[in-house]
Amino acid sequence: MKTGIFLLAMLLLVNGVFAQGKKTALPTRGLCAHRGDMTTYPENTLPAFRHAIQLGAQMIEFDIQLTKDSVLVIMHDGTVDRTTNGKGEVSELTFAELRALDAGVRNGTAFAGTRIPTFEEVLDIMPVNIWLNCHLKGDAAVGRASAEMLLKKGRMTQSFLACGEPAAAAARAAVPGIRICNAENKYRKDDAVYVKASIDMKAEFIQLVVTADSVGRKPLVQQLRDNNIRINYFMAKEPAELPYLYDLGIDFVLVNDMDLFLPAAAKLGIKPVKPVYK
Repeated sequence: MKTGIFLLAMLLLVNGVFAQGKKTALPTRGLCAHRGDMTTYPENTLPAFRHAIQLGAQMIEFDIQLTKDSVLVIMHDGTVDRTTNGKGEVSELTFAELRALDAGVRNGTAFAGTRIPTFEEVLDIMPVNIWLNCHLKGDAAVGRASAEMLLKKGRMTQSFLACGEPAAAAARAAVPGIRICNAENKYRKDDAVYVKASIDMKAEFIQLVVTADSVGRKPLVQQLRDNNIRINYFMAKEPAELPYLYDLGIDFVLVNDMDLFLPAAAKLGIKPVKPVYK
């Protein structure tokens, strides 16, 4: 009996490792739906993510933080005041307290009753053939927990954690092989320092931000390419920006309004992703 249990456990382990390593074609460039399709839908909610998927987003970005009782939830701000009908800091509220809030009503009565989702719930609705830009709000604890969740849910190959250095170190210690997008705020607006730090930490992604010296980025972009670092850009406000950004070498451009940017992206040969599920 013990031999049979051991063999079953080994079979499950092998299957899990195989599932993590399966190759699915992922987009090489495109649009990243910032907090989902947040112009039309309540940001960082399941309806916003579902609509971005329906439109064919190549990447979806969302924000992750821990509740008082250590549940990973999707919320950008440190407090719930702006996006829900409640008040208070996310880190000081339990998941049950957060779940009781309405995260949609501020976008109109049509969205009343929309709830704050968990990280696990978001992963459960995602197709396997788009990038998941998991932006962490916090340090080591959220880094470790988020990496473990991606491993548990079999989403390692399509996901990366956009985070600061402490969260990245904790995530990599917990789950070797986790992809990191260097988002360390202390130097992100200094392109040269940011690029060097990202190369030194062997990040898989970087997320450049708007700066005054965009012209000087060309050689830095080449450095990133030479080190196999994919480049996100935060963020474009007008579709007319896309030709320049892709010509510069940006891979994925974060946008708030997918509907607005889709026609311009299509003219540049970027086709919407037809979602594939497990």
